[in-house]
Amino acid sequence: MMDRPRSPEARPVTGGPRFHFFGYYDKTPWDTSGTRLLCLESTFMDRRPVPDDVAAVGYADLADGCRFVPVGETRAWNWQQGCMLQWVPGSDDEIVFNDRDGGRFVARVLNVRTRASRTLPLPVYGLSPNGRDAVSLNFSRLFDLRPGYGYAGVPDAGADDPCPADDGVWHLDLATGAYRLLFSLRDARALAGPGGAVEDGPKDQHRFNHAQWAPDGSRFAVLHRWGPPGGRWRTRLLTFGPGGEDPFVLSDHEMVSHYDWRDGSHLLAWARRQEVGDRYFLFADRSDAMPVVIGEGALTVDGHCSYSPDRRWILTDTYPDREGFRTLLLFDPRSGRRVDIGRFHGPTPPDGEIRCDLHPRWNRDGTAVCIDSIHDGGARQVYVIDVSEVTK
Repeated sequence: MMDRPRSPEARPVTGGPRFHFFGYYDKTPWDTSGTRLLCLESTFMDRRPVPDDVAAVGYADLADGCRFVPVGETRAWNWQQGCMLQWVPGSDDEIVFNDRDGGRFVARVLNVRTRASRTLPLPVYGLSPNGRDAVSLNFSRLFDLRPGYGYAGVPDAGADDPCPADDGVWHLDLATGAYRLLFSLRDARALAGPGGAVEDGPKDQHRFNHAQWAPDGSRFAVLHRWGPPGGRWRTRLLTFGPGGEDPFVLSDHEMVSHYDWRDGSHLLAWARRQEVGDRYFLFADRSDAMPVVIGEGALTVDGHCSYSPDRRWILTDTYPDREGFRTLLLFDPRSGRRVDIGRFHGPTPPDGEIRCDLHPRWNRDGTAVCIDSIHDGGARQVYVIDVSEVTK
């Protein structure tokens, strides 16, 4: 069942002459008060960032005319995922984001009220809900293999090794800065799944991407990808206990794309199954049970999916259609109801790494979402959409 009510207004909360965006879809940019919305500010948007390009780190003050308040800067960012800018769970004022410090990538923990800061020895990817445990990935390797998801400026020490034993998913303690390797890329290649062992070729390069914690912090997930440079890659979805223990191959049927945890034991993912093809599936973690198709006939294409804070609604978007429009929509898995809440024009440029995906993100009570978009005059800015009439 599909509803097409009058689309709610997409209200800009940033504006020119500079460009603004947040990045990926799996983190909320709103603080606990709902008045400060994190984002980055750039002087350009028509090319990839190079090592000396600086983006301002700050927030739109929604209680003060959406004024952009700069609090720091970063030299470790990209158009797809920003600099992993996010609020530290449990804090009203601390944020964390990635930066480059000399010849290494680091994370900065910054108090936006006092401006006190400290530096951590590894960049962050995802933060546990406990506000202390973080997972880190190799952004230099990501840059070499898919630049839109890594950072320029630091060579990958393991670039000559297609599947390193000393690189992979790292644990980082936000309080002490202590870090350790949890699971290597070589460990991942050796980990057999329901479909058997990994089959890779001599030119295939392995990498991890998109690490995310379950909402209760009991486990985290990561995408394991491999393939020849510039060629087609294969993807598996792996899950782990918080210390890297109990690894599990949740899906290894060639393709897994965007995903989100519904709860501590279930994940929604756009994936491929030989039985039915490409669909959104709900997987039960640490189970070989057949995943359940979600949104048959309503959720028909890949998008950046996430559950509302009350886990009732799925928010997702689409890539551009033939006319260059991206659709933003909500879906209720219980009733099968789909509600389209907007269409935004934003064709993909020749260099797809600088495209502006909507990457929709929830606020903390599920009444609003925000997007990055270029639909209004072609300038990349951040917009907020009130969805309370749908999600109430």
